[in-house]
Amino acid sequence: MFVDKAKIFVKGGDGGNGIVSYRREKYVPNGGPAGGDGGRGGDVIFRVDEGLRTLMDFRYQKHFKGEKGERGKVKSMHGANAEDTIIRIPPGTVIIDDDTQEVIADMTQHGAEIVVGKGGRGGRGNCRFATQSNPAPDFCENGEEGQERWIILELKVMADVGLVGFPSVGKSTLLSIVSAATPKIGAYHFTTISPNLGVVDVGDGRSFVMADLPGLIEGASEGVGLGHDFLRHVERTRIILHVLDMSGSEGRDPYDDWVKINAELEQYNPLLATRPQIIVANKMDMPDAEENLELFREQLTAESDDEGQIQYDIVPMSSLTKQGVQELLYKAADLLATVPEMPLIEEVKDVAERKVYTLDKEEDNSFVVYRENEGFVLESAAITKFMKRINLNTYDAINKFGRTLRYMGVDAELRKIGAKDGDTVRIGDFEFEFFEGSEYSSQ
Repeated sequence: MFVDKAKIFVKGGDGGNGIVSYRREKYVPNGGPAGGDGGRGGDVIFRVDEGLRTLMDFRYQKHFKGEKGERGKVKSMHGANAEDTIIRIPPGTVIIDDDTQEVIADMTQHGAEIVVGKGGRGGRGNCRFATQSNPAPDFCENGEEGQERWIILELKVMADVGLVGFPSVGKSTLLSIVSAATPKIGAYHFTTISPNLGVVDVGDGRSFVMADLPGLIEGASEGVGLGHDFLRHVERTRIILHVLDMSGSEGRDPYDDWVKINAELEQYNPLLATRPQIIVANKMDMPDAEENLELFREQLTAESDDEGQIQYDIVPMSSLTKQGVQELLYKAADLLATVPEMPLIEEVKDVAERKVYTLDKEEDNSFVVYRENEGFVLESAAITKFMKRINLNTYDAINKFGRTLRYMGVDAELRKIGAKDGDTVRIGDFEFEFFEGSEYSSQ
């Protein structure tokens, strides 16, 4: 089964907790604090593996979590950092943040890596909080939680040659006779509903990867039919083989089909109109095919003369008799030799870089205080995060918490809106008594 889109959840590993410990050795008086820091949580990393071709692995497993860092140790020893979690993805995978729809990375090179779930920092042990005024602190920090988010993976097939055309024009049959691929072939529309890949041996020492892409219909650029599920795969192909049913066996006009499909490609991404293209006049063994081909050449020439469009190579062939197949392979290989090894990343719609580097955002220390009934409420993401890292079950920890709020200016803002000694201040699920100029007291 070919799977080219998946939605998964990733979470970096939590950092290990710091510990409270003291140095106790014979003949060493006043040993002091000796609680070590916790280890860093493991990152969740995507790594490109050219041996993969689909996102099938994500059909059944949708949650990936990093390992937790080891807690701190005695004698001020650091807990071990957790191993990173490596997730393999096929080349051509675009990684998108589900909440912001931001393109995190466009992974095309074998071995390329991107961190999608950053592990949390380890908590500090009590030896890190020793000061002259408090030489033996009795508190430590918990590890920071790892980054978590939902991610959308979109695979754009990376092939040298892409077969495009209306349904039932013979794309799958062509792929089956020039490669060892075995695509499903049937006498009905949309036999192919997912890309099929095959390696083509030209016969003169050259080879390339060919992709049989699902049939395209009018309105695909607006999502009609397979729509974008088809079109995004065309973006990755270096050249296009535009397959036409030159016999008109289903009452279709080959030139009209050619114009409509090119219009859909251009509407989806204007740069696809400049992609090198070979016109494959298929089913030449059928009646009326020769006459239709002559008419097609005349129409194409007239269109080119009027608008100065590029003259395309036209290769007559028949998948049934294999007439013209070898000539088509030679022309495709020759054209590939003039095209870069991989489509320039600027040609990929809405993606300017293979990998997006962003600076870590400065921590937002803003807060809001307001009255609520008989007490006051403090709201702040930074303070909530700080509370998760500090165990507020010791006197030293409460003092640390109170000093931090005072340095942030919370006390001053509470006094401005009328807070007095003994008033209740709620922060999330916790309530504290406010003492002006002094520490907070937990309830």
